[in-house]
Amino acid sequence: MILHLAGTGDARELAVQLRAAGHDLTASVVTDSAANSLTEAGIPVRIGRMTADDMSAYIRANNVTLVVDAAHPFAEEAHKNAIAASKTCAVPYIRFERESLSFEHNALLHFVDDYAAAADKAAELQGNIMLTTGSKTLQIFTQKLLGAAGVTLTARMLPRLDNMEKCAELGLEQKHIIAMQGPFSKELNKALYRQYKTDVVITKESGQQGSVDEKVDAALELGLHVIVIGRPKLEYGLAFHDFDAVIQHISALREEIPHGL
Repeated sequence: MILHLAGTGDARELAVQLRAAGHDLTASVVTDSAANSLTEAGIPVRIGRMTADDMSAYIRANNVTLVVDAAHPFAEEAHKNAIAASKTCAVPYIRFERESLSFEHNALLHFVDDYAAAADKAAELQGNIMLTTGSKTLQIFTQKLLGAAGVTLTARMLPRLDNMEKCAELGLEQKHIIAMQGPFSKELNKALYRQYKTDVVITKESGQQGSVDEKVDAALELGLHVIVIGRPKLEYGLAFHDFDAVIQHISALREEIPHGL
């Protein structure tokens, strides 16, 4: 059986294609909404975060013979745990990594390596900051930007109760929360930027599937600064950027180990 780390739209589509190609798999996700999307497509699902030890135990208990990591590019902990568990259990690991976006040079674009650097750059630029990186790392930005001179922070995130509770705990006022689920068109991004009189947008380089191009293009067309956080630098080993390559590789593995996948 394949353990398929999912949670995004492209991971769901890959799971559907793997199932259609005759591969037995279970998708691992964190949220109920991601699980619902997969179960609607007939994909078996397990829900909840796993440590490396948890994943190793799951691999052994469920006769997993291959780990396909199609989790979000910024799910760094999940990637590391999957790599470690695969090594511990001596099962193959392959990574599906959506293509990165490339941007033309623009003085309004600022590329940084991590969230802390993004917060520092935003504090330097000042103005009305719109954070579009979700709630997981929100504390990094509230610590640096809330109450900072010349800065107003607005955060855009999924409309989930735990997200709203986290905002309250960190002191982010309701009027500075945009609780919406994407994808967001360029025009909707522009409307939100205008509504909140945005000067600076913070985003992650999560690829076209993450609608990063829509965020960035909308901001640049309005003359806003954009801070782009680069993807975590991990050694995945075997990685593919398209579904066909993943499926072909898995099919080749099955031929090599006919009773193993």
